[in-house]
Order: sequence, then C-alpha cells, then structure tokens
Amino acid sequence: MSTDPALPLAGGAASIREFDDPLLVDPTPALLTAVVEAYRATAPSLVDPDLAALRAAADGGADGGADTADGDGTADRTVGPDSLASPSDLPTLTVLANDDAVDAVTARFHSASRLAALVEAGVCRLLTGVEPQPNAVLAGRSTGCVLVEREECVPAERDGDEHERPSREGDGRGWVRLGAEPSLRERYARSVAEADERRLRTPSRSRVYGAFRERCDEAVAADVIRTLDVDPEPSEGEAVGPRVRAYAVGVRRGALDHALRRACEDAGLGSRATFTRIKKDLRDRGLLATESVPQPVGRPRERLVARGALADAEGADAVVAAVRDGRE
Repeated sequence: MSTDPALPLAGGAASIREFDDPLLVDPTPALLTAVVEAYRATAPSLVDPDLAALRAAADGGADGGADTADGDGTADRTVGPDSLASPSDLPTLTVLANDDAVDAVTARFHSASRLAALVEAGVCRLLTGVEPQPNAVLAGRSTGCVLVEREECVPAERDGDEHERPSREGDGRGWVRLGAEPSLRERYARSVAEADERRLRTPSRSRVYGAFRERCDEAVAADVIRTLDVDPEPSEGEAVGPRVRAYAVGVRRGALDHALRRACEDAGLGSRATFTRIKKDLRDRGLLATESVPQPVGRPRERLVARGALADAEGADAVVAAVRDGRE
C-alpha cells in the first residue's frame, strides 16, 4: 500500500512526504480539494470509506475484500488493500487557510466529510486566519516552494483544413512549482502560532457510522450512510439535508427517540434542539408518530413510528423521496 499522497503538478506529481512537517499556506478551494483527493487516493478507507470498509473497521479489521449484497439489494464496493490504513502511516499536514476557501470545500457533504476524516484522524491540522498571499505555499523544515495555479488545455485538435486549433473541452487545473527556499516555512511560524483551529460542522463518514451503530444498531448505521449517498448530494440548509436524512432513517427503522437523538449528537450532526425541530416538522407533515415503550426502571421511552410515505419507503432513495415530497 502506498502511503505517499502526491499533488498533481505540471511536470509530475509532488509528494507531500518530501516536505518535513509540511505546511500548506493560503490554498485556493481547488488546491485544498486536490490535497484531500491526494489523501483519498492513498487511503480511501480512511478518507472516504464505503460500507464494507466501515464494517471491517468496526469489526476490528475483518477482511471485507469481496463485494457484499445488502438488504436493499445493492452491493458495497470492494475494500481495497488499504482497508486497515492507519493515520500514523500518512504524512501529517498543517493547512493555514482562509475561511472562504474552507467554506467552499465544505459546502457539500461528501467533500466536507473527507476533509473532516483527515482532521479527526489527526492527519490534517486545519487553521484559519491567514492573510491573503500572492500564491499558495507548500513548505517543510528544509525546503519550500510556491504553487502557481494555471490553466491546462488538452492537446490541440485539427480542423477540416488541417490547421491546428486549441481545444477547451476537458480543461482542468494544475499548479506549477516554483523555487526551493529552505526558510520559507519559518516565515509563517507566527501566523501558525496565532491562527485558530477551524471546527468543521460536517463529520466524517466513520464518525457517523460509528455513532449510529453504537447508539442504535448496524442496520440503522448502514441505512444512514446509504441515505447520505443518495443524489442530489446533501448540504447544510437544504430541505432534505444530512440531519433530516439521518433522523428519517431512524424513524423508518423504529428507533427509540432518545437513542436516535444521542446518535445524531455523537455523530456531530447537530444539537438536541436541532432534532427537536426536525421531529416536529416530520410529525406535522404526517410522516412520524410515537408510541410509549415501558422501561424496567424510570420513565417510558418514545419509539418513533413512520407514517405515510415514509412508512412505505423501501431503500435509501425512497426514504429521501418520501421526506422531500412531504416537506415540499
């Protein structure tokens, strides 16, 4: 297994590991995304785990190499050779970014959860409050460089007259590495010391799965992950965002309200007040009811009961559709 994430640069990739104690300063959203993707390519089961990888990790690293069919008839992706990737195998990276860049990368759930996975694992230290720089900087203890962003075009095409003309189809972004300055990192020592840790509002997939598996059960945890993967990709502020999807899964599965709320909180999806509002909204739209469950000791608990289209929903897509239709 390769543990060497690398950035795509003009003339070849640049290994993050070649920079001792690497620091990335003022990346654009595109560059910050490229960094996350570099780690994702190296350790997908850490950064962007599928259900097979999540189950393997929860079961203590059991081999999940083959595709497995789930209750909804779908198959999880094959877990690759990095299934047991350890954060200690990866180079740690300090990112000193501005809030706008972080906000752009974390606007959608999946990109935000991938960055959160690196932060939660201690692979990435995310700081904000940097002054705008002319270009991004990638620096280590012994060397550093400036990363200049540039447009890249695909090879020229020929028109009907056999004259070459540039083609814009398939254009991408790239970075040119300039300089090799040993003291570059030292220039930002004070900025790093004075910067604030950036708290992400979106948790990693591993944290979400683990919280629901512990507080509810594996079936609820798996359904939450599947529902978060339903298109369109959820984001904060949407009518059927990550919080609503996760809570609706618990309702569909008949979870205890107390356990479901604790799972949502432990997962980092929101506060109790957030899910009180979601519960009321689903009830008002005829998608939720409750029933009392006596306890051996203490007050009875409330079990959530799906109603209407949510009760009839089979599979993740149907759950999202039922909630979306009920909220429109």
